[in-house]
Amino acid sequence: DKGGKVTLAQAAILFLLKEKDRRYMSEMGQVIGVDNSAMTRLVDRLEKAGLVKRQIDPENRRAISILLTPAGRKEAAAAMTVIKRINEEIKKDYSPAEVDAFKKILGGILRKFKAPSTGMSVMQSCLPRAAGKKLASK
Repeated sequence: DKGGKVTLAQAAILFLLKEKDRRYMSEMGQVIGVDNSAMTRLVDRLEKAGLVKRQIDPENRRAISILLTPAGRKEAAAAMTVIKRINEEIKKDYSPAEVDAFKKILGGILRKFKAPSTGMSVMQSCLPRAAGKKLASK
């Protein structure tokens, strides 16, 4: 089995770009909860790996947007496969009702502490704490 080659934070960037290409780093940093300097380092690593590229925005030549490369698209798919497998492994010992109850409780905690509602999964909303961990499979 092949695991992902990116960290969870890097995977979140790939997922965002897969959803909508040509995003600005500041926009993605707000969504995943990292500051501009951390976002720059994450994009630098992804660019060095050939997964994204920077491009001057044709509509605003002072701005640089980030694009997903074909290799980045493949890596996003690999990372999603790993995340789905991990989620299934976590859920396998619990009934659907228990999983739903956990989601409800966790959602309440996130709302109480005003976690941004981005439509991203709970795992992705925890990215700053997990930013250095690689996605891997057994």
